[in-house]
Amino acid sequence: MRTVLISGGGIAGNTLAWWLARNGFRPTVVERAAGQRSSGAPVDVRGPAVPVIEAMGLLERLRAAATSVTGALLLDAAGAPIARLPMVGAAGRTEVEIPRADLAAILQQAVADDVELRYDDTITALAEDAGGVDVTFARGEPQRFDLVVGADGLHSTVRRLAFGPEAEHVRHLGMWVAGLPLGGPADDPQHVLLHNTPGRLASVHPARGDAMAAFIFWGAMVDGFDHRDLAQHKRIVVEAYQDDRGWRVPELLDRVRAADDLYFDSVSRVRLARWSRGRIGLVGDSASCVSLLGEGSSLAIAGAHTLAEALAGDEHGAAFRRYEAVHRRRTEPKQRFARYAAGLLVPRTRLGLAARNTAARVFTRVRPAAPSPAR
Repeated sequence: MRTVLISGGGIAGNTLAWWLARNGFRPTVVERAAGQRSSGAPVDVRGPAVPVIEAMGLLERLRAAATSVTGALLLDAAGAPIARLPMVGAAGRTEVEIPRADLAAILQQAVADDVELRYDDTITALAEDAGGVDVTFARGEPQRFDLVVGADGLHSTVRRLAFGPEAEHVRHLGMWVAGLPLGGPADDPQHVLLHNTPGRLASVHPARGDAMAAFIFWGAMVDGFDHRDLAQHKRIVVEAYQDDRGWRVPELLDRVRAADDLYFDSVSRVRLARWSRGRIGLVGDSASCVSLLGEGSSLAIAGAHTLAEALAGDEHGAAFRRYEAVHRRRTEPKQRFARYAAGLLVPRTRLGLAARNTAARVFTRVRPAAPSPAR
């Protein structure tokens, strides 16, 4: 039985582990965090991810954990609605919006009986030869595996060790995102509330009983940026919004200052010439991230399934190539669309913001709200 080490116990990693276990592999998942993370903004499961989730027998569990959001409200500085944007999917397509942490937890529970899960550890070195990969861990004993897959996100350890420094593959797209739980339900459980000023967005998402605040804004890369430095993250957010007195922004900034659970990172694009080297491959955001703007969770699920099926049918070299050829056709359009999508979400100028809001009003008038998918 071939052994596979998967770095990253999130959406891509656990989906890959589930399918590998059912295709005759012995997967091990190593995760840097000490346990399943509790934070994370809602994400969509749509398109090519839906049949994968259905085949895993998990779609009803996702629906049970879904949010009740039916649309978004654009708000002015006083909090008055400018336009309502309904959630409208393609005809006949099933979509589920679910808190990211709940999706990850459901996937982790699905693999718990078939996969070795190692929390609170990480890979520190990889040494590949013709027969396998020797792996050194920060905490555990060294071990040898037939294959290693990095499913460890934008700041992938496997990518850094096997493919080179992060700076060679990750490009800051000129935008930042921050998010934090508000510790209670939203006043409006059916709408995401969005307030823009030029170059900035503040929002509240009702999630599933514990509302989430988010800040998305344009800004250059920060010298010495450390994606694990909470104090630095708070300072960047507060400085970006400190002159915005509209809507709930001052209150939400106070929440940022007091937070001990703040997600913050660059909105970035990951591009590599190849997603594999020998017996080492990449999946999910570690291979092709367009954070925030690229339907990352759905693509992570679809890509993990494609990789597992390829590995089950071919030797590893051919399997990695086949997986990449198939999955790049899904990810490339998202990467090309990234900056355009960012400009629609957060217009940079007053003129751009006025044009976006006018278009939203027209959209609302000519397209009636579609019924919410069955949950």
